[in-house]
Amino acid sequence: MKKIFSKSLKFLSAFSLFVAINANAFSEGEDYILLQKPILTQKGTLIKIFSYACPFCYKYDKIVVPTIVKKVEGLKYEPFHLKNKANEHNEGETANKIFAVAIIKDKAKGVDLLSDDSLFKKAQMAYYEAYNDKKQRWSDAESFLDFGLQASGISKAEYEKMLDDTKVQALLEKWEQSYEIAKIRGVPAFVVNGKYLINTAKLNSIDAMCKLIQELMVK
Repeated sequence: MKKIFSKSLKFLSAFSLFVAINANAFSEGEDYILLQKPILTQKGTLIKIFSYACPFCYKYDKIVVPTIVKKVEGLKYEPFHLKNKANEHNEGETANKIFAVAIIKDKAKGVDLLSDDSLFKKAQMAYYEAYNDKKQRWSDAESFLDFGLQASGISKAEYEKMLDDTKVQALLEKWEQSYEIAKIRGVPAFVVNGKYLINTAKLNSIDAMCKLIQELMVK
């Protein structure tokens, strides 16, 4: 996982430059690649594969992702959590389940996943801050689960009930594709229309990323 996370450092550092580039310079194999196994999703969707234990994912979600979604008209945002956090408590898998339940509840109520009212965002940011800022580690699986449920405001009884929900199960199954994509260039990984994986190391500003996403949205 450390290897996957470290691949994002180059792009994250380059964001401070905020230098515009010519959108006509974008090319397959350089700025993005075509996935051999596309993810089934709607056209105009930006998928972000992340891990709560990834410091780069955390920094992107605080500023970069909300800015991109706001600036790119008609862009739909879909987060995928990478469960492959290896330890004896299976924290990555538990985080997947909490995030999936929270997302389905948000969607049922029509809550934007980037809104401060989002149960998903509350759980996501709580784990991000605890793990990356406070260096918190959990002694057992139960305490990790309780932390996320408390942050999101979801009761344990409702959480356990919703794990059997077909929409939750479908989302968890969909996220199983995350690891194979993350292995290519690390996390955070951004995929447009389910098939174009952005090479973030080639971009040097948020504006450049927005232009590339706009171009890929209509391909």
